[in-house]
Amino acid sequence: MKQVVVVKLVPDAVSRAALVETLRVCNAEANRIAKVAFAHRDKATGQVEREYALRGRVYAEAKATGIGSQLAQHAVKKVRDAYTVVYAQCRTGMLRGARAAKALGKPVAFEEGAAQPFDDRCLSWDLDVRTVSIRTVAGRVKEIAFACSKRDLAALRAYRKGESDLFARGGELYLAATVEIPEAEPVDPVDFIGVDRGIVNLATTSGGVNFQGKDLERYRRRMARARAELQAKGSRAAKQKLKQRSRREARHATHVNHKIAKEIVSAAERTGRGIALEDLEGIRERVRLTRSQRGRISQWPFHQLAQHIAYKAKRAGVAVVTVDARHTSQMCPLCHHTERANRRSRDEFCCRGCGLAGPADVIAAVNVRRRGRMAWAVCEGSRAAA
Repeated sequence: MKQVVVVKLVPDAVSRAALVETLRVCNAEANRIAKVAFAHRDKATGQVEREYALRGRVYAEAKATGIGSQLAQHAVKKVRDAYTVVYAQCRTGMLRGARAAKALGKPVAFEEGAAQPFDDRCLSWDLDVRTVSIRTVAGRVKEIAFACSKRDLAALRAYRKGESDLFARGGELYLAATVEIPEAEPVDPVDFIGVDRGIVNLATTSGGVNFQGKDLERYRRRMARARAELQAKGSRAAKQKLKQRSRREARHATHVNHKIAKEIVSAAERTGRGIALEDLEGIRERVRLTRSQRGRISQWPFHQLAQHIAYKAKRAGVAVVTVDARHTSQMCPLCHHTERANRRSRDEFCCRGCGLAGPADVIAAVNVRRRGRMAWAVCEGSRAAA
C-alpha cells in the first residue's frame, strides 16, 4: 500500500537559495514545455502529444537551463501527467461546462513552488543523521537537514521507494517521499460497525458514537464569515489571506478526519469487526438540497474521511465494505418499513409501521451495518463458490 511521508527541510541560507532557485527554474521550464505541448496538440482531439514525442521537442532546451538531464526529463513527465489529469477530470465529469472549456482552452500552469520530482540519481537520503543530498542548478547540495516524526522516519527507513517531490509551501521547503507499506493480513470480521456520514454529525456509528462537533460547527461558521468579509474587500492582500485561510481550513479538516478515522478503525480492530460505509458517490446529483445545505456539504471533504478509514483499515487488517446509501435514514431496521415520514426531523426517527424510535443518525448507521453484513455474506459466498 503506497503512502506519502512529508518531511520539512531545514537548510542553511545558501542551500535554501539553491533549492528555491531550482524549483523556480524547473517550474518555469515546465510552463514553457506546457505551452509547447499545447501549441502542438492534435487539432481533432485536442490531446497533447505523448511524453516521448514531447521530449523530442523540448528536452535539449530544458537541459540547457542548468537543471540537468534527469530533472529535464522529470519536467516533461510532470507536464504530460498534468494534462492527463485534466483530460481525465473532463472525461469523468469532475470538470464540466465552462470550467471544462477553460481547462482545455489554455496550457496547464505551475507556480514557482510547485512540486518537482527527484529520483534517487539526483536525491539521496541519509536517514541515520537525517539529511538529504539534492541536485540543484548550483550543483549538488549536501547535508541538508530535515525534520519528521519517529514514526515517519521508521517508515522511510523500512519502506521508502521511488521518487521524492520537493515543494515550497508557506515559505518553507518540504520533501514528499513515497513509502510502500505492506498491508496486514485481513481478519474475517465477527460483525460490522456501520458508519453514517452527515453534515451535523460528521460520522455516527451503529454503536451510537457521534463524531460531531459543536466546536467544529462554530469553527466552520467563523471561517465562513471571515471568508465573506475578505471576498467583499477584493484587494490583493485579501486574496492572499483567502488562500492562507483556505489552506488552514484544509489542514484542519484533514486533522479532524484523521482523528475520526483512527478512532473508528481502532474500535473495529479491537473488537474484531469490519467497517461498513455508505457509497456516497454522486449523492449531490441524487438528492435535492437547499443552498445552505449544498454549501455545508461542499465545505467538508467526506470522500477524504472514507479514504482515511480505508487506508488505516488496510494497515490494521480490518475489512471495509461500501453499501448502497439509499433510504438508510428512512428505513426501520426492525420491520424494514420505509417512508420519508419515518424521519420526523433531522435528529429524530420514528417508524410509522412499528413505532420504533431513536436518533436518526444511529438508525441510519444500524441500517448501514445490516447492509454491510449482507454484502460480506455475498462476497464470502462468491469466494466459496469459486
